[in-house]
Amino acid sequence: MTKIDYKKKLKHLYLPSKKEIVFVEVPAMNFVMIDGQGDPNTAQSFKDAVESLYSVSYTLKFMVKKGELGLDYGVLPLEGLWWTENMAAFSVAEKDEWQWTLMIMQPEFITRELYEAALLKAGAKKKLVALDMIRYETFHEGSAAQILYIGPFAAEGPTIQSIHAAIHKKGQELTGKHHEIYLSDFRKTAPEKLKTVIR
Repeated sequence: MTKIDYKKKLKHLYLPSKKEIVFVEVPAMNFVMIDGQGDPNTAQSFKDAVESLYSVSYTLKFMVKKGELGLDYGVLPLEGLWWTENMAAFSVAEKDEWQWTLMIMQPEFITRELYEAALLKAGAKKKLVALDMIRYETFHEGSAAQILYIGPFAAEGPTIQSIHAAIHKKGQELTGKHHEIYLSDFRKTAPEKLKTVIR
C-alpha cells in the first residue's frame, strides 16, 4: 500500500525553517473548514470545531485506506486563520472578539462525494456538535511569508512583527488573514515546546 507524507511532500509549506523568514507561493488546496468567534482558550465552540474537523479528517483517511484507492496518508495538521472586524484593534487582551476559521487540508483525491460520505459516517459514530458547520472548500492563499516558531502562543508577538517587517522591507503590503499551522497538538503539548508555522 502506498503511504503519502504530505508534510514532507509539501515541506516548503508545512516544515519551514525556524531560522529565517521565507516567502512562499501557496497554491489552491482543498480544506474542511469551520468558522467561529471567541477566545480559543475558553470558547466551547472552538473545542467543538477542533473535534469535528479531526473526526471528519480521520474518517476520510480510513475510508480512502480501506476503499478502492487503497492509499494511506497522514492527516494534515490543524490550521487557523485569525482576524477581527477592526484589525487595528486586534489585541490579545480582547480574545472574545477574535474571529477564526479552523481548517485541515485534504489530499487532491478527496472528492466532495467522499467528504459528504465521511460527514455522515463521522456523525453516525459520535455526536459532534459542530458537524453541521463544516464546509469543504478550496482556499488559495497565494503569496505569503512564514517561519517556524517554537514556544507559547502568548509570546508570538515579536515573531509576528518580524514577519511584518520582512514583508514591508520587500516593498509589499499585508493582505489576507493571520495564518497559523499547528504542528503540535496544543491540547497535549507543553507551551514552550509548541511548534507553529506562522504565516
